[in-house]
Amino acid sequence: MKWPPSYQIDALPPRLRERLKKQDELLVNIKAHLSELEDLLKWVNADSLYEDYVYRFYHQSFKVYQLQDLTRKIADALRRIAPEGTSFCAYFEELLQTGAGEKNFDMDHNLEWTKHTRPFVEAFFHARYFLEMAVKYGKSLDKAPDLMPSGWAALLSLYGIC
Repeated sequence: MKWPPSYQIDALPPRLRERLKKQDELLVNIKAHLSELEDLLKWVNADSLYEDYVYRFYHQSFKVYQLQDLTRKIADALRRIAPEGTSFCAYFEELLQTGAGEKNFDMDHNLEWTKHTRPFVEAFFHARYFLEMAVKYGKSLDKAPDLMPSGWAALLSLYGIC
């Protein structure tokens, strides 16, 4: 479907018009914070960080608990680019709640390691994915696309604007 030119946007139904405006606002926000997002992604993907934390999960090291802080940093950056009046979708909020809180290591957690620590890894992977998509589409798009690539559509879903 080809959207009407911008001067005809006002002719669209209000909900569709609002959604298109939020999509444009998201892209503008991403571009305004692109340098910060790129720096954060570069830091997250550094071998000494990303690679190590995944290893720590499998090694059953308490250091995997530090993923919570890293995930919160990513979530904070994603909140800064949110269009006004939007928030994260319920699924992502649930991941953050269970995997990016401030849970402290306890020796008893070793008895049920994955129950206690898998949420950290899961929340991190989702947050990292959204950060990657924000950087990718912030660099490659000049305007919100009519035909949406999956990664862009996922970002819209994150903020409930699709």
